[in-house]
Amino acid sequence: MTTPSHRRRSRPRRHTAPLAAVAVAAVALVVSLAVAFRPGGGTNDAPDAAKAVVGARTSAPPTPGTPAPSGSPSPSAGSASPTARTSASPSATADATPSAAARAKATTATAPKTSTTGSLAGRIRPGTTYRGVATSYDSNGDGACLFGPSSDVMNAAMNTADYETAKACGAFVAVHAGGKSITVRITNECPAPCQPGQLDLSQQAFAKLAPLSAGRIAITWNLVSPATAGTISIRYKTGSSQYWCGVQAIGHRNPVARLEVRTGGGWKRLERTAYNYFLSEQGAGCGAAIRLTDIYGQQLTVDGIAVKPNVVQSTSAQFARH
Repeated sequence: MTTPSHRRRSRPRRHTAPLAAVAVAAVALVVSLAVAFRPGGGTNDAPDAAKAVVGARTSAPPTPGTPAPSGSPSPSAGSASPTARTSASPSATADATPSAAARAKATTATAPKTSTTGSLAGRIRPGTTYRGVATSYDSNGDGACLFGPSSDVMNAAMNTADYETAKACGAFVAVHAGGKSITVRITNECPAPCQPGQLDLSQQAFAKLAPLSAGRIAITWNLVSPATAGTISIRYKTGSSQYWCGVQAIGHRNPVARLEVRTGGGWKRLERTAYNYFLSEQGAGCGAAIRLTDIYGQQLTVDGIAVKPNVVQSTSAQFARH
C-alpha cells in the first residue's frame, strides 16, 4: 500500500517542474525582448560608459600655467643645490674663491616669454638678424663689462648703441661672413666711430672669418643661447659692504635683464651701470638673496652669497637654453 501511494505523490512534482521552467523561460524571453528593442539599448552600454569616462580623463586640458617639460630651468624648481665649483666659465674663475655656502634655485617666471619674443630684451633681440661690419682688436678677454681677463678670447666689443648701458654684456652672438660662422661673447664696448651693427672682434675671432689684413669685413650676426655655458657666478664690487654694494652676474647663458635683491619689503630691483654692476646705493639687500631674470623671463634665485668684495662666488644655477 505504501508503494502505490508513494508513486501517486511523486507524479504531481514531475509535472510541476516542467511548468515552472516554461514559465521562467517565458518571463526571461519577454524581458530580453524588452531590453533588445528599448531605444539605445544593448549589452555594451556599461563598457561604452567606462570608455567615455576614461577618455574624458586622458583628454582633459592641462592645468593652466603648467610648464612644458622641456622648458624647466637647469636646477630643479624650488630646490636647493650645492655650489658648483668646477663648471664656472674661465672668466668667472680668474680670481675666484668660490663660496661653499652659495645655493641656487630656479623659479618659473610669472609670465614666461617665448624664445622668439624676448620682450625683456633691449636692442638685441632673439630671432633677429643684424647687419654691420667687423673689425678687430687685441683682446685679453676683459673690457667694459669688467668680467676680468680670460684664457678664452673668443669675444667681441659691441658698438655703443647696441651695448645699451651694458645690457649686451655676457650675450653670446653668432657672427657670419663669407660662408663661415663663429660664436663670440660680448665682454667690451666699442665707442665711436663704431656704428650700430658693428662688432669689434678679438683678433683670434676675426682670424676665423678672414685674414687680419682684411681689416674690415661685412657681417651678419644674431643672438644665440649656447649649449656649452657653465654655471653662473656672482661677484660683489670692490668697496662693497652692508651699507653700499655693487653686484655682478658672470657666466650667464642668456643676457640678464634684471637683478633684484631681497629686502624686508620684498624684492628690490637694482639699477645697472655702464660698467655692468647693479648698484644698491643705500645698502638695501646687500648680502641677501639675489634674483636674476633673463630676457626670456626665466628667473633664478641665489642664496648664500656673502658680501666679499672682488671675489667670484660660484653657484649651481644656469638659465635654460632658448
